[in-house]
Amino acid sequence: MNLFIRCIALLLCFAMAPALAFDDNYLDANGVKIRYIDTGKGKAIVLLHGGASSLESWTSEGVVDNLARDFRVIAFDARGHGKSDSPRDPAAYGRQQALDVVRILDALNIQRAQIIGFSLGSSTVAQLLTLHPERFLTAVQVGGAGRTPDEATDPRIETEASEIARDCISRSRLMRQAPAGMKPTEEEIQRPIISCRADKNFDPLAVAASLRGYKDQAVTSVQRAAVRVPTMGIVGTLDHTLKAMQELKTIRPAMKLVLLEGVSHTGKTGIQGNPRLVTEIRTFIAE
Repeated sequence: MNLFIRCIALLLCFAMAPALAFDDNYLDANGVKIRYIDTGKGKAIVLLHGGASSLESWTSEGVVDNLARDFRVIAFDARGHGKSDSPRDPAAYGRQQALDVVRILDALNIQRAQIIGFSLGSSTVAQLLTLHPERFLTAVQVGGAGRTPDEATDPRIETEASEIARDCISRSRLMRQAPAGMKPTEEEIQRPIISCRADKNFDPLAVAASLRGYKDQAVTSVQRAAVRVPTMGIVGTLDHTLKAMQELKTIRPAMKLVLLEGVSHTGKTGIQGNPRLVTEIRTFIAE
């Protein structure tokens, strides 16, 4: 099977997989029910998953188990994903996704945390750094530099959102994000569509609304450069966000940037399943 299709299928498996040994908790985030887990003891770490996924993308790869040995780990399903509520109004997304992190920290009486986001979660971290930097001990952006104003208003977003609402996935998005030489065939695309439609926790209209909310996630270069929170960026050399992460390093020279050779965004060689991810996170926190 094409590696990029494996990436998509793996994301869907994450969304469908039951929680491991963690109890589900729920929070009312300004009228939206958010599901989260809270395990371990010590300084708090908050984990934010990628788009079309859920907190299981962290538990399934053992990231939560590993970090919970020494830290208090909180992971949650972003609104519109997993077992959290799925509003279908784009206005319910955007910066509200960043503010959900603050709402959870407040509910758990945590003043500051190590906040780590992957892909969509990294865009949430990027915006939260400009909205509430006082809530961070450190920030880690994995496979995502945040949304520039141009990216947040890219007309392709509406095309991709419409495709997701209609077909459960976006063909044009898959093609745009696929690494060179790894474009999926139509036959290969049908497999994740079938899996997606069978997932009772996946609401394509809510995911489409999340994409349409991107325009409310824009962060300017001036805002990025002004960040003083200790930050690490980590990305694979096969990741479609590599260039954006390198550009973020130029804008914010103090950011530590780690490149993982031969690592992709998701899939068999995806960064969330790479043992170096947790190793680099632990090293950065210790520093």
